[in-house]
Amino acid sequence: MEESNNSSNSIIKAGLILALAVAAIFGYLYFNEKQENSQNNVSITEKTNELLRTNTKLDSISAQLDAKIAEIAALGGQVEELEALKAELQKDKKNLMSSKSFDAKEYQNKIKGYEAMLLEKDAEIAKLREENAILNNQNQVLNSENTGLKSTNSDLRTAKEALADSVYKTTVQNRELSEKVTLASALRPMNYTVAAINSRGKERDGEEFKARKVDRVKVSFKLAENPLTKKENKTIYMRMIDPTGNVISDMATGSGAFSFGGKETIYTAKQTILYSNSGQTVEYIYNRGANYEKGTYKIELYADGFRIGQTSFNIK
Repeated sequence: MEESNNSSNSIIKAGLILALAVAAIFGYLYFNEKQENSQNNVSITEKTNELLRTNTKLDSISAQLDAKIAEIAALGGQVEELEALKAELQKDKKNLMSSKSFDAKEYQNKIKGYEAMLLEKDAEIAKLREENAILNNQNQVLNSENTGLKSTNSDLRTAKEALADSVYKTTVQNRELSEKVTLASALRPMNYTVAAINSRGKERDGEEFKARKVDRVKVSFKLAENPLTKKENKTIYMRMIDPTGNVISDMATGSGAFSFGGKETIYTAKQTILYSNSGQTVEYIYNRGANYEKGTYKIELYADGFRIGQTSFNIK
């Protein structure tokens, strides 16, 4: 009986020892895992803070770059290098925020490079300021000298202006006289005659014609004698305007455009004559190739930049 009790006590003691050993092992594993998690959390926090510090530093450098670009441009310097550097910095910022693996040392080196460039540009800005100061001083001296020259030349300018005014008035008078002479020498049509020619070639003069009897239109006139007009070739443009106000024209039959009053003007027909100052007759025979609508048709004549005459006829 006593031996049985001793055996039971031994088993219980062994079970307790085993339970304590298992508990110790689990406790050790739990403690180690907690330690590792704590260390990982610390590492993530440190990396996050380092990333934020790096981004803040890049923002600061970006602002400094903007300021230096503006100042160098205002001083007349070249900013292409800084603008390229700014573009590279923006790319680094974008990569920083999107990258899954942050390398603090890599970005520290980039920041050092940017800061070195900023220092280099500080020296360039100082040089530009000095050069601009010298130029400003030179400009002040030149302005002072110019003020003296302006004062000295005041009387000469007044005399020159008076002379220029006199020359201008003389030029205007000469131009007006030349225009009057040119106008006086312009061709002068007179004794207009309009005739309708039917399909059989029969011709009928008048001011009004029946549409069915008009196949072609003949316009004739004399050129008045004028001793002021040179005996030379003259081009006379004829414009036939229909009742709706449109110029009748067909490039296939000789119509075209000429310059009048600084604008391109369409003509119906033209011909070049040798002006003889003998009261010569000029004729136009125009074949429209289409029926004439009822209404009044105007004939306008142009030569040497002037509208020299006009007449009209009616279609009923």
